[in-house]
Amino acid sequence: MPVYSIRGVNVDFPFDAYDCQITYMDRVIESLQQGKNALLESPTGTGKTLCLLCASLAWRRTFGEFLRVGRGGGGTKQLPYGSQPSASQQSEDSTSQKQQQSRYPVIIYASRTHSQLRQVIKELKATSYRPKMAVLGSREQMCIHDEVSKLHGRAQNNACHFLCKKRRCPHNNHVAEFIKNKPELGNEPFDIEDLINIGRHKGPCPYYISRELSKSVDILFAPYNYLIDPGNRRSLNGIPWDNAVLIFDEAHNLESICADAASFDLFPNNLTACIAEAHECIKLCSAKRSIENSADKQFDPENYAILKALLMALEKKIAELLIGSELGYTKAGSYIYDFLSELNITSDTSKKLIETIDCASLLLEEGNSAQTGPGVQAKAAVSRLESIRDMLDIIFRGGGQNHAKYYRFHVNESQQTHGDALKFLGKSSRTLSWWCFNPGLAMEEFLKLGVRSIILTSGTLSPLDSLAMELNLEFPVRLENPHVISSDQVWVGVVPVGPSGHALNSSYRTRNTIQYKQELGTAIVNFARIVPDGLLVFFPSYSMMDMCVDFWKNRNHSNSASENTIWQRICKHKQPVIEPRQSSNFQSAIEDYRAKLHDSSSGAIFFAVCRGKVSEGLDFADRAGRAVIVTGMPFATPTDAKVRLKREYLDKQGTPSNKNTKMLTGEEWYVQQAARAVNQAVGRVIRHRHDYGAIIYCDERFVWPNYQSQMSYWLRPHIKCYSKYGEVVQGLTRFFRDKASSDPLTLEPTDCNTYVLAGILMLVDVKFFLEVPGDKGIVDSLGHQIDDPVGFTPPRHGESASASLQSKCHL
Repeated sequence: MPVYSIRGVNVDFPFDAYDCQITYMDRVIESLQQGKNALLESPTGTGKTLCLLCASLAWRRTFGEFLRVGRGGGGTKQLPYGSQPSASQQSEDSTSQKQQQSRYPVIIYASRTHSQLRQVIKELKATSYRPKMAVLGSREQMCIHDEVSKLHGRAQNNACHFLCKKRRCPHNNHVAEFIKNKPELGNEPFDIEDLINIGRHKGPCPYYISRELSKSVDILFAPYNYLIDPGNRRSLNGIPWDNAVLIFDEAHNLESICADAASFDLFPNNLTACIAEAHECIKLCSAKRSIENSADKQFDPENYAILKALLMALEKKIAELLIGSELGYTKAGSYIYDFLSELNITSDTSKKLIETIDCASLLLEEGNSAQTGPGVQAKAAVSRLESIRDMLDIIFRGGGQNHAKYYRFHVNESQQTHGDALKFLGKSSRTLSWWCFNPGLAMEEFLKLGVRSIILTSGTLSPLDSLAMELNLEFPVRLENPHVISSDQVWVGVVPVGPSGHALNSSYRTRNTIQYKQELGTAIVNFARIVPDGLLVFFPSYSMMDMCVDFWKNRNHSNSASENTIWQRICKHKQPVIEPRQSSNFQSAIEDYRAKLHDSSSGAIFFAVCRGKVSEGLDFADRAGRAVIVTGMPFATPTDAKVRLKREYLDKQGTPSNKNTKMLTGEEWYVQQAARAVNQAVGRVIRHRHDYGAIIYCDERFVWPNYQSQMSYWLRPHIKCYSKYGEVVQGLTRFFRDKASSDPLTLEPTDCNTYVLAGILMLVDVKFFLEVPGDKGIVDSLGHQIDDPVGFTPPRHGESASASLQSKCHL
């Protein structure tokens, strides 16, 4: 295994490293050694995760050996493999671990989802590093209790707390003994599934095993919310924050995640349900007191009567606000305190309310358990009321009001057409929102904790400056890495016009025109014919995708002589799949795409949406994604209240009073949010060193320098803007023809016809055929009519380029 000396640190790497990987590890170690924050962008396929693990663990090992217990490691006694340590050895190991933990830094590796963490741990297994590790997950992911595992969210949490408090969970009761007898657990990489298997076969609770292990580790893997949410963060006992390194992988959406975690929307159906829960608590308390004659304050119905009255007063006060326009009712963030003080809800009284809500959750849980067994109906009983607790936590965080300057108070009136609590459809309703527009608040908390350094990394962080300004942090260490692929493995083109020469522009001004939808559809018909195997098409929004697909299914180009619709012409070349809005249907759409890709000789086409599930974290390597088409910039709706207020907030922050500090303007934020979504969608293709593919920007605005400057760094050298659509088809066809001909499997001649056809391919090199609406049918890129068109059709998987052409020629 190669060893690289980087800034005096010996890094074991599983493979011969590329230059860009050496550079990436250098920046990681620079950040860790100097205690500085870092923004590191490296494209998908460059081995970012592997580099991050190897570099950070190599740096950690410079302080001393890993905290391995029972089978050897720094400060512990070596034991024969498989033998059990004695009680005295365990005590010595525990003491040694605590001493080491106090001086050794801890690496906390966070990613957005459990599936992403699973992949990270898989990469760790490929290295030579074996740190003491733990992985955190939610109860929903890890619970193995027969009844509690069927619940979700807060209902599950409360059911778990109730059973553990009563010592009625057999799995939790076995955790301490299991940890004592298995001190070596965590010495080898494991995943959540491994803990679940241990729990199912040996009994202990996987959730609480992971919590115990997290108290003394070299590296801890956790979802974002364990770091960003203050409550979750406080629950991580034993983490020396002032000696911790935070790594946020896949951090391209981190600022929006931080802002959302610090904000709330109090929907009318939620408030109605909370009032009903408070009323239920009154009844439960009265019944409990009459039966048990208990004087326990927890069962005082007066507390819940006060809670119910306050919630009803809040509902009434929201309804009484004078909303003068469709823009809603907006005030400065600090107005929330005046608004609530009229209900006698202050920083001091909020503590009593929070205590009452906590008791209410347990009371509802006990009430349901008494009727139907532990937690069976808890979902309906506790999920809504605890949202009020979260709201109070956000408003009165830290007991102060200073953070309110980063917020806006907003009440919006809308027509309620669906919901599970409002009795009457169409009833006028109001939502109270308190939106945080400074995602740096979450990062501020880490500075207060004194963490050593924070590393944010992703394949699509660009533009870096705006991200740093949004998070309000200094990032002295930065990197925008090139790709490991060569220039002949990627084709990047901006297509400003379609086959008829009309502009492609998906802005609000033109997207609804018949001409635009016809031109875009016909362009996709041609790309579906040229691109082999899998093709991804990303739209700015679901509504835009639905509008275009509906149009293409019912219309052809107005100048076309063909009787087929645009959709039928697309389906002639690729089998289509459309990304569903409902997440519950997403997995079936993915399976459908895979099946069509496998079964169809011409491939499949996936119509999807920027910021949708297809654009986030999925791997369309090799045949699954030979090209991605971006049909426009996915700008947020400018009239959306949250978007409008965010832009106003940023513009106000950038006023002359702050002229000495570079601030992000509302317009800059608006554009970079769209640009980052595009970069994320584009990252679905070219997923490894030997992959290849095309990136096609079908919108004339991508010609503009300010848009191109926000594309991923690795893409910029490859971008070519075309003035004529025929040039696009010519360049794209040549690209895929060259890639097909360079495949060794396609270069084995079998008969004399192959050589003849190879000569034909050379002759037609200057003519590439495309479908253009008009009476002439199909013309070549030079505008000449083709009476008996052949054209070059890219080869099917495993088929030679010449065989593909032979299938079109009758020789």
